[in-house]
Amino acid sequence: MLSLFLTHLQGYKKDAVKAPILIILEVICELLLPLVMAEIVDVAIPAGDAGYIFKLGAMMLVLAAVSMFCGVMAAKYAAFASQGFGGNLRQCLFDKVQEFSFADIDRFSSASLITRMTNDVNAMTMMLAMGLRMLVRAPVMLIVALVICFRLSARLALVLVVIIPLMVAAIAVLMRICTRLFEVMQKKIDGLNNTLQENLVAIRVVKAFVRENHERGKFKKANDELMEAGLNVGMRIVAIMPIMMLAMNGAVVSVLYLGGRMVMGATFDLGSLQAFISYITQILMSVMMVAMSLLQLSRAQACAHRINEVLTTRPSVEDKETAVRSDLPAPRGEVEFRDVSFKYVATGTGDDVLSHISFTVQPGQFVAIVGGTGTGKSSLVNLIPRFYDATGGCVLVDGVDVRDYPLEELRGRIGMVLQNNVLFTGTIRENLLWGKPDATEEEIVQAAKDAQAYDFIMSFPDGFDTVLDQGGTNVSGGQKQRLCIARAMLRKPAILILDDSTSAVDSATEAAIRQSFAKNLKDTTVIIIAQRISSVQYADEILILDDDHIAGQGTHEELLASNQIYQEIYQSQQEGVGE
Repeated sequence: MLSLFLTHLQGYKKDAVKAPILIILEVICELLLPLVMAEIVDVAIPAGDAGYIFKLGAMMLVLAAVSMFCGVMAAKYAAFASQGFGGNLRQCLFDKVQEFSFADIDRFSSASLITRMTNDVNAMTMMLAMGLRMLVRAPVMLIVALVICFRLSARLALVLVVIIPLMVAAIAVLMRICTRLFEVMQKKIDGLNNTLQENLVAIRVVKAFVRENHERGKFKKANDELMEAGLNVGMRIVAIMPIMMLAMNGAVVSVLYLGGRMVMGATFDLGSLQAFISYITQILMSVMMVAMSLLQLSRAQACAHRINEVLTTRPSVEDKETAVRSDLPAPRGEVEFRDVSFKYVATGTGDDVLSHISFTVQPGQFVAIVGGTGTGKSSLVNLIPRFYDATGGCVLVDGVDVRDYPLEELRGRIGMVLQNNVLFTGTIRENLLWGKPDATEEEIVQAAKDAQAYDFIMSFPDGFDTVLDQGGTNVSGGQKQRLCIARAMLRKPAILILDDSTSAVDSATEAAIRQSFAKNLKDTTVIIIAQRISSVQYADEILILDDDHIAGQGTHEELLASNQIYQEIYQSQQEGVGE
């Protein structure tokens, strides 16, 4: 955890140093006040020296003012340092997540990553703010006040020798218990966030199927689990306060009893006894502050472990050291699968999703992939841009293993429209520019026309400046698909992959989009996943996936004549049309 603090305090280290220094000055001023008061009670008042009394009173006012100023400034610098640290750490976590492959995100889950970047970072930010103040103030107060107490009366100070070890032992036991419970609580926060995120993303489905009560039950279960985890921690934390107060009050009573007898026996001054009680109260309050800070520290440790888990994870897909090559071939669009096998290692059952897949797509070909649900069609195309890495064999683009490409170069050659069409908050123009940030207005318009999106875009009052809601919820499913296709076409990629991305488009519009591929992307290799025979029958080659392997390969006419699976798909759709 200390390494996290030191690493991510860049730009705020001076603030992190100023805060403890000011806290030490504040503590020194506070510790001088009882001594000045004792001087007034034991010396100035018995002597009847009003001038000396006013002089010492003025000194107390100055000490109080300096103490207040140092405390305020220390709080300011501690806030700057802690919030700056939190900002740096969140940025570092976000940057790290951007390097993750799909497999890495599957492993952590998006809800857990959100919790780590918000709740966990906030816990560490609070710990740093508290550490720069309380964890400096309390030990300095404890040590200096303890020294002064022994100087005032070693006999009375022995009370602390008994009380403080008992308090420290109670704190140590509680910390050991709470650290484990805090880890459980953070995992329950992950679970709650996951339930909430799933519900909000799929809220339309929930309402369409009238499943609000079911979702309420799921949320209540996750919420109750978090509440129980919080109570488990809270009930143990509250136990520390009665223990501390009992120890503190017992120590004060003991000092009053022993000190009172010493005053009555004229072996100890009344002012010194008053100062001693002030110091012992400050000492025991310091122990209590340390206890509360250490409990916060135990939570911060649990959070730091979870944050480090992300920061130290090596992405499963990353550039090789030899990947930066100057001799890469020019983009042509050739794709070859050479005895490729694949399984989902992090979240799967361990069985191969794809097994010994081999085929070649020539530059400029239009290739279609069909097959039943769960046969690995999306998994197959996800291997081309290295969203996942093949667990066996190799995938080649333009004759080079995709693992030997720099990721940026590889993905720069590929345009992809995923099965789940994603649009971002912003204008239509801003979303299209994801395909090519420096595209001209003419290129944007042409891409929209090629994707058959231009007419509906211009039907909006603001045209390309129409603002899309988060996820593109203010456009229809078919419009969203066409915008995503336009975004990919704007890139003019060597390889264009469409993962079932015309399912919400009518057949006439789909045919027009296909014609635009032939006209404006004639040199681009197009790989399309589709369920409708009408979408794939004009492909140069059709691949049929079935139970993790290629069960057929050829043109529409060849497969219709010889492949039983393709015949069944064709017949089922023809029957649907006939009915």
